[in-house]
Amino acid sequence: MNTAVNLCGVTLKNPVMTASGTFGSGAEFAEFVDLNRLGAVVTKGVANVPWEGNPTPRVAEVYGGMLNAIGLQNPGVELFAERDIPFLRQYDTKIIVNVCGHTVDEYTAVTERLSGEPVDLLEINISCPNVKEGGIAFGQNAKTVCEVTKEIKKHAKQPVIMKLSPNVADIAEMARAAEAGGADAVSLINTLTGMKIDIHRRCFALANRTGGLSGPAVHPVAVRMVYEAAHAVKIPVIGMGGIRTAEDAIEMILAGATAVSVGTANFTDLHATEEVITGIERYMRQYHVADISELIGAVHDR
Repeated sequence: MNTAVNLCGVTLKNPVMTASGTFGSGAEFAEFVDLNRLGAVVTKGVANVPWEGNPTPRVAEVYGGMLNAIGLQNPGVELFAERDIPFLRQYDTKIIVNVCGHTVDEYTAVTERLSGEPVDLLEINISCPNVKEGGIAFGQNAKTVCEVTKEIKKHAKQPVIMKLSPNVADIAEMARAAEAGGADAVSLINTLTGMKIDIHRRCFALANRTGGLSGPAVHPVAVRMVYEAAHAVKIPVIGMGGIRTAEDAIEMILAGATAVSVGTANFTDLHATEEVITGIERYMRQYHVADISELIGAVHDR
């Protein structure tokens, strides 16, 4: 039984990864999770300089998931390279660094800084606000998606995954734009924009007013978007959004995902990633699937 997948020329022992922003850079979970079991660890977003993030409160529980407006708080690429990469290199897993920025120059600065580091892939978070365009996310305009992808590819030594925003009218158009810009893969979905109001205090639950909705509530939307993206491009698609169980992950793979990321579930179940891996193996034995590649995009009409 073969669970290994090829992601942009990088072999993952299985298709299960962590979702950026939900697993730190691995150290926080290493006492509880066997990182050697994971296909890859996707780090928290890394910027060219430290970011303080948004004011608190910046997390709120909602029905079916959570809202967050962390604001991509991170220590910056220098400390990340000095502290977190050596830590992760101790484990038999692949390292995917999530890169964030407010401008194309900020993205490329991090990309260049990581070019000589022993990391396997870069995931570019284009849901960041483009400060030169009035704060609209890079990932909400197909032309911008293509342009920023092209520029990052000029500086990247590792394969580039463009992480797509679901807050668009046509996710397939965004996936095609990333592919046209030279992306080696796309990952989706990032969080959906949501809001929660405290009716007793009559105020916003988050200091930022809006936040990113994640968790089980977004899963059906994510599956639909992964399916649409996978049928729009020839490059690999990484699926995420509300994955809690092996069944959720297999659904994403059948929709066309080569790999999957477990995110919000890590907050409520420290062993979620390992349980998803075990569940996929159990499913493959149950249905006599010799190679996981047989499942990728294998959904069909009744």
